[in-house]
Amino acid sequence: MAGVKKIILVTAEHHPSHKFFKQLAEKLAEEFGAELEIKIEDYVFLIEHGDTDEFGMSWVPQILAELEDGRIVKVLTKPVLTSMGAIDEEGSYQAARKALEEALQQ
Repeated sequence: MAGVKKIILVTAEHHPSHKFFKQLAEKLAEEFGAELEIKIEDYVFLIEHGDTDEFGMSWVPQILAELEDGRIVKVLTKPVLTSMGAIDEEGSYQAARKALEEALQQ
C-alpha cells in the first residue's frame, strides 16, 4: 500500500476560498506526513489531473495528492457546502480524508 508523498494545492491567492483550501491542505499534509506543494493558477496541471467542467476547463482551488507509487489523485476539488451555501469546513475535511484513505487502499 502506497503512502502520501505530497499534498498539492492548486490555487489563486485572490480567490475567496484560497485561505480555507490552504489551511486544509496544510492540515492534511501534516496529518499524512507529506510535503505540501502549492501551485498558483496551474490550469494545465488541473486539466491533466484535476476536475474539469463539460468544456474541459478547470478551476481553482483544488487539492490533489501525489502518492508514493506515482499516482496523482483528487482529494477535494469542490468544497462541501452547508444548506445555506457556506463552506462546511468539517464536511470538507472529512470528504478530503475519505478521498485520501480510499486512494491509499487501491
